[in-house]
Amino acid sequence: MNNTTIKMAKRKRIALVAHDNKKSDLLDWARFNRGLLEEHELWATGTTGLLLQKELGLKVHILQSGPLGGDQQVGAKIAEGLIDFLIFFWDPLESLPHDPDVKALLRIAVVWNLPVACDRASADFIISSPLMKEEYARQVPDYSGYRARPLRLD
Repeated sequence: MNNTTIKMAKRKRIALVAHDNKKSDLLDWARFNRGLLEEHELWATGTTGLLLQKELGLKVHILQSGPLGGDQQVGAKIAEGLIDFLIFFWDPLESLPHDPDVKALLRIAVVWNLPVACDRASADFIISSPLMKEEYARQVPDYSGYRARPLRLD
């Protein structure tokens, strides 16, 4: 499969998601990186977005809560090319009723070769990368052949 590129502007579009047991970790991380985050366009699922606005005064586009479809909304924005990277502090030890949504969100991020951080260390490496301050041409698979495949009605 050939590749194509998606251009990321200097001002990145960042999705922030955190499970309940990880919200304080994400909030601490965002507080530490507030200066960097305010230079970018932020998207977040329900409660996470409200916390970021209230506690840090950051401007955030707030979607639905994760279990109410917010994870899927983030995934749709990724597929539409409207998100540049995902910070998702998820709890690997907690079984959640919307686990299929979580898996789908992580899958769509990989399908579109999106940088993803699922913990603080990875988030620190991504946000401190020199690539955060410049344009970047993200390589993604060229799905035109997949889209043009013949449809089968079995």
